[in-house]
Amino acid sequence: MKAAVVGAGITGITTAYNLAKAGYDVTIFDQRRYPAMATSYANGGQLSASNAEVWNSWRSLVKAIKWLAKADAPLKINLSPNIEKYSWLYKFIKAIPQGDDCTFDTCVMALKAHKLYKEIAFEEDIRFDKVEKGILHIYTNQQEFDNARRVNEIYAKAGLKRWEVSPEECLKIEPALVPPPELLGGMFNSTDYTGDIHKFCVQLTKVLQEKYKVKYEQRNIRHIKQINDLRGPVVICAGIGSRKLAKTVNDNLDIYPVKGYSITIHKPVIAPWTSMLDDEAKIVTSRLGEDRLRVAGTAEFNGYNTDIIQNRIKPLIEWSQRIFPGINTEDITPWAGLRPMTPNMMPIVKQSTNNKRVYYNTGHGHLGWTLSAYTAQSIVEQITGP
Repeated sequence: MKAAVVGAGITGITTAYNLAKAGYDVTIFDQRRYPAMATSYANGGQLSASNAEVWNSWRSLVKAIKWLAKADAPLKINLSPNIEKYSWLYKFIKAIPQGDDCTFDTCVMALKAHKLYKEIAFEEDIRFDKVEKGILHIYTNQQEFDNARRVNEIYAKAGLKRWEVSPEECLKIEPALVPPPELLGGMFNSTDYTGDIHKFCVQLTKVLQEKYKVKYEQRNIRHIKQINDLRGPVVICAGIGSRKLAKTVNDNLDIYPVKGYSITIHKPVIAPWTSMLDDEAKIVTSRLGEDRLRVAGTAEFNGYNTDIIQNRIKPLIEWSQRIFPGINTEDITPWAGLRPMTPNMMPIVKQSTNNKRVYYNTGHGHLGWTLSAYTAQSIVEQITGP
């Protein structure tokens, strides 16, 4: 049977892989010539169950209000009138009481995805600069540190072991770190890992084409009717474009684009091998092989644009120089992408309400790399049935 996947980011490519393994004749549609050229191009690089905590909390809301007037704040909201944006923010606030439950569910999915990525990489010989040295979260704010202890209890119930470490232990875990004087300590787990999402997608696409005879068609799909010539399921994995496509079959998906930035530091000389996350600055690092360090962060509610704004890039550079004083930041590639966020931070993995041959695997927000292997398997199981 034929099947179509719209979108060639990490979600679409892993969905196509699961469909092909299930025996479908798959065609991938994407408006770009190559896979993983949008949000899956240069993300933070972390496959991080330890970053599964959703943003829905009164603590996050208070911080967002404080940051409104700060141009380089970790979270920036354009206050211009926009019904889609304010409707999304209203639903985000309504979802705060379910925050802990969503964090638990996200962590469970992430742990399952970790295992699946390794299985795919082994079976298909995918090499994507994987570094397995865990993830170290560092804290300079007592309230954030206390919250991390609380969240650890949720993670433990979900099956993730993350433990508290002292400032001295942080240095032993990552010797390249020069901790700020106010460092209180950290949280560490050894099972999270990092890798280049773009390399993974490109190599898996090649496997799909050569081994599984999957077709890749450069085509901007604006309406589901454009692919009516294919009989069988159509899976929408189009990131921020999923909302408009869903409207063509009268479905409403609560997805809003939240911009994130990254820099790739080439030949950094001194840089961490252990992936890190500064919970106060909302900045992550991932070592991608010998010669690259990815530093990513910030969230910006500013519509559908990918403009690279210097005062959003500058904090990433300055943070890198402060935490790793010997780092070489002469050769840097900046990037910005739009995360497809839902109000409760949970991915949409379901069949269409109005068209039974349409399915959705989208809305993964900042955890597309972390979750997609699992949600791809889940949506294909929905399609194929028990």
